[in-house]
Amino acid sequence: MHTDRISDIIAHFIGYFDAAVEDARMRVGYTEGQVAKGLRADAPDLAALDPDFASKLPLKDYDPGVRHGLSDEDLGGGGRHVPFSVDLQFTISGLPGADIGDLPSHRLPWDVPAPDAPQILPIFIGPGSAISHLTQVNLLQDDDYFDMTGSGAPPLDMRFVVERVTAYANEAEPYTPFSGYERTDSYDGLQAIADDAHALKEDLVEGGTTSLGIGNAVDFVVAGDTIEGSVVNGTVVDEAPVLDDFLPDRGIAASPKEPVSEGDSAMQTGGPEDSLEIGAGANMVANIAGVTTTGIIAPVSAVMGDYHQVDMITQAYVYSDRDSGPEGLLGNSAAEDAGTLAFNIATFGRSSLGDPSTDASDETSAGDPVFPTQWRVSVVEGDVCFVQWIEQYNFVTDNDQMVVTTTGCETTILTGGNSAINFAGLLGLGMQYDLVIVGGDVLDMNIISQLSVLYDNDWVVGSGSGGADVQTGDNLLWNEATIHNVGANDRFETMPDYIPKTIEAIEDRDPDMPKGLAHDENFEGYEGLNVLYITGNLFDVTFIKQVNVVGDADHVDAVAKEVLDGAGDATVTINTGGNAVVNVAEIVDYDSFGDTTYLGGGLYSDAILIQGGIIEDDDTQPQPVQNGLANEVIAFLDDDASGDGGGVDGVINAGHDLSWSHASPVDVMQTAVA
Repeated sequence: MHTDRISDIIAHFIGYFDAAVEDARMRVGYTEGQVAKGLRADAPDLAALDPDFASKLPLKDYDPGVRHGLSDEDLGGGGRHVPFSVDLQFTISGLPGADIGDLPSHRLPWDVPAPDAPQILPIFIGPGSAISHLTQVNLLQDDDYFDMTGSGAPPLDMRFVVERVTAYANEAEPYTPFSGYERTDSYDGLQAIADDAHALKEDLVEGGTTSLGIGNAVDFVVAGDTIEGSVVNGTVVDEAPVLDDFLPDRGIAASPKEPVSEGDSAMQTGGPEDSLEIGAGANMVANIAGVTTTGIIAPVSAVMGDYHQVDMITQAYVYSDRDSGPEGLLGNSAAEDAGTLAFNIATFGRSSLGDPSTDASDETSAGDPVFPTQWRVSVVEGDVCFVQWIEQYNFVTDNDQMVVTTTGCETTILTGGNSAINFAGLLGLGMQYDLVIVGGDVLDMNIISQLSVLYDNDWVVGSGSGGADVQTGDNLLWNEATIHNVGANDRFETMPDYIPKTIEAIEDRDPDMPKGLAHDENFEGYEGLNVLYITGNLFDVTFIKQVNVVGDADHVDAVAKEVLDGAGDATVTINTGGNAVVNVAEIVDYDSFGDTTYLGGGLYSDAILIQGGIIEDDDTQPQPVQNGLANEVIAFLDDDASGDGGGVDGVINAGHDLSWSHASPVDVMQTAVA
C-alpha cells in the first residue's frame, strides 16, 4: 500500500515536470531565445473620490398610488407607430461617374413625417371571421340470425323496419320545420333563415297557436319575443329532469362496475345451473353537442343598423313498441304501456355579466373621475361572421332472429348492446375590446333541431317461452336542448350623437378622441380605449341538428327441451328492450359583457319552441324471406302476348336494391355467436 502511494507521487511529479518543460520550450521558441530587458511599470493608483460628492436626486419610498398615463407608444405595444398614408421615396443622386437612370428608388415601408406635420391616427387590423362546419354520421347494421337447434328455421324478412322508421321520420317533419336547411355561411343564406324564423313567429303569434292541431301525444307550440324557463313535453316545470335518472338497465350488455383483476379467479360451487339469458336490445345511440361562443368580447357596443335575435328549439320523437308474446300482446295494446319513456326537454335561459372594470373604478377613484385620453382603433372592412354549424346523424338497425333452447348449463347470448355516439364540443374565444362599433346589422341566431325515432316491435314465441322472464320495453327516447344567452334584454339604448362622430374621426384618421366618447359614463376609470370598428355586418350563428333513427325489431323463438333429471326448472330470461335514444345539445352565447348596447336601427327578437311526440302502434308481422323471382323479373319473362301493350317499350325498375338497408353485412362472421 505504501509503495502505491510513492508511485502515485512520482507519477504526479513527472507529469508536472513534463508540463513545465513544454512551457519553457514554447517561451523560448516565442521569444527567439531573448530575455525581456525590463518589466512594465506598475499601474498608477486610482485617484481618490471627492469626499464632498453628493447626489442631487433624493430617493423616495415606494408609492403604490403613482398612476401612469398611457401614451401612443404604450398603446401600440412599444415604438412609435408611423401612419401609412403617403409613401416616402428616396432616389440616389449625385454619385460621380454613375449612371443613375437605371438605379431603383428606395422606398420605406412607412412614412416619416416632418417635425411640423400633423399626427394621423394609426389603424390596426381587426379580427377575422371564424366558421366551423361539422358533420358526424354513424351507420350501423347489426341484423343477426342465430339457431341453437339446427332446425333450419327460415330467416325472416325484416326490411320493412327500415320503411317504417323512414315513414316515422317524415311524419315528424311538421315539428322540425328548420331541419331541412343546408349549411351555409353567406349573408344571403343566413339572412334567409332569419327571415323565415321571423315570419314563422309572426304567424304563430297572430294566430295564437299553442299546438299544430295534429292530435299526437305531445303537440306544443309557444312563440314570442322571449321565452324563459324549462318545458318538458309541453308542460312548464321548475326543474328539468336529469338523464342519469332515466337511463335503462342494459342487463348483460352493461360494462362491469368493478373490473376483474388478474389475481382473481373464478370459483363455482354446486352443480351447473341450467339457465338461458338473452340480450337482443340494450343499444345506446346518442348525439351530444355543446357550443360556447363569445364572438367579440366588449362591455359596450354600438350597432348602426338593426339587431335581430333568434332563439329556436324544435323537438320531436316517434316510436312504436308493440310487443307480442306466446299469449298475444305483452301488456296492453297501446304502445305507451310497454314501459317506453319519451321526453322533449327545452330550456331557455338568460343572465347578465357586468363589466368588472366598473367596480374597480369605483374603488380606486377617490377624487375627480378619470376618463380615457388615448385610444387604439382596429378596423375590419366588410362583414364579420362567427358561424358554428353542427349536424349529427345516427342510423342503426339491430333486427335479430333467434331460435334458442336450454342446454342444461349456463348460456348467455348477446346480439344487441351496440353503441353509436357522436360527440362535438366547440369553444369560440374572441378578442377583447372596450367598444365595438358595427356599421351594419347584427344577426344573433341560435337554432337547435332534434329528432328521435325508435321501432322496437318484438315477438317472443315458442313452447319454451311460457315460463320465461320476458322484458321487451324499458326504452328511453330523450331530446334535451338548452339555449343560454349572456346579456340582459334591457341593455339596448338610443344611439348617442358622438358615435357617428367617432366613425367620422376613424375614417378621417383623426388622432383626437371625440369628447362625447371620452366622457361616456361607461368608460369612467379607463385610461385608454381599445376600439373595434366593423364597417359591414356582424353575424353570430349557431345551428345544431341531431337525428337518431333506430330499428330494433327482434324475433325470439324459445323451444322447450327436456334435459337431465332434476333440471326441469331451467331459468330463461329474454330482454329485447332497454334501448336508449338520446339527443343532448347546449348553446351558451355571450351577447354582451356589459350592460350597454347602443342601437341606431330596429330591435327584433324571435323565440320559438315546438315539441311533438308521436306514438305508433304498428302491427306488421315479419314474413319469411321469399327466394322466388322478383315481380319485375316475372313481368319481364312473361310469354303472354295478349293485350294491346305488345308494341310498347317496356321499362324495368329494379328499385334501390343496393341501398344500405338491403346490403350484406361487411362482417361475414357476425351471424356466428360464440
